[in-house]
Amino acid sequence: MLPRAAWAASPADATWPDWKAFVDSQIQTDGRVIDFTTPEQQSTSEGQSYALFFALVANDRATFDTVLGWTANNLCEGKLDARLPAWQWGRKADGSYGVLDANSASDADAWIAYALLEAGRLWRERRYAESGRALLPQIAQREVADLPGLGPMLLPGEHGFTPAEGTWRLNPSYLPLPLLRRFAIEDPAGPWERIADNTVRMIAAASPHGFVPDWLAWRAGQGFIVDPAKGDVGSYDAIRVYLWAGMTSPRDPLAAPLLDALAGMRSAVSNGNAGPPERVATAEGTLVGSGPVGFSAALLPYLRASGDLTALDAQRARIASMLDAARAAKTAVPYYDRVLLLFGEGWADGRYRFDENGQLVLSAGFV
Repeated sequence: MLPRAAWAASPADATWPDWKAFVDSQIQTDGRVIDFTTPEQQSTSEGQSYALFFALVANDRATFDTVLGWTANNLCEGKLDARLPAWQWGRKADGSYGVLDANSASDADAWIAYALLEAGRLWRERRYAESGRALLPQIAQREVADLPGLGPMLLPGEHGFTPAEGTWRLNPSYLPLPLLRRFAIEDPAGPWERIADNTVRMIAAASPHGFVPDWLAWRAGQGFIVDPAKGDVGSYDAIRVYLWAGMTSPRDPLAAPLLDALAGMRSAVSNGNAGPPERVATAEGTLVGSGPVGFSAALLPYLRASGDLTALDAQRARIASMLDAARAAKTAVPYYDRVLLLFGEGWADGRYRFDENGQLVLSAGFV
């Protein structure tokens, strides 16, 4: 398979160099997004979903269609409108390539649905919107559970997140409020508004020191508890919670309480530390290590929304320094850091915003 760099550039590429670099380094000519840091050379529904979103922001419809086609054909058996995507695809033990894990990943499903709905609206293309609308009932029926004492909640996937009777495992980073707001507009009879309320309730309960864990659980009769499998660590999943919180419209009534619940991270990067911690023991608020460049990028919207422009400038300087060092050492920036950079820096540079209804607002000259 030819690398994407062999293609003629999209007219939108020159307007967002970081997106062009992502396309050239992470996306095959057939639309497959690859994480080269994994032994399986894996593609995930997450990676495909993020690429769809960024292609929309970049007004790169050619890449959008190619990524969408690969996703439907390889993760959905050609039936995106009727089948949730398998979350993992890559090299098998026998050397062949295909689905490695057919379970769904609800965050990716939500981002795919969102990208399709907004592509339909912004590009005035009905088939995208129809595909997005077709995904919403699948997500609601197959990935949403009614938790006793809480109400509807998005589980991380269709299978495997109810490890014991009366216990459900949850991932706070799978629940961006802007997406839930957009779904509520599209599907007002659905569970989306209640899930949004429960998301902020969950994050507040799980963050006694202002840091959110990667995973937690709900147990009937007890409420939110430490996740029985992953413990209370907040790290590579949780960093996205601060990102989504910062990107939530300040006119959303849940934006302020969500930022208040996450105040620990602002303190962590405002007290002279060079960068965000790589890991946090959230029950005690203990910080460990220094996060990679993508962590700093993820905090840019959060710090702006929190009003800490000094810390924001410090993180932007850290990003520039770390990327300069990577270029000097000829070290490739890993897939996940590239994703967080596109989200965080793209937002900080004003390329996109979400309004209080979750609709995507793009800068002049993009769409």
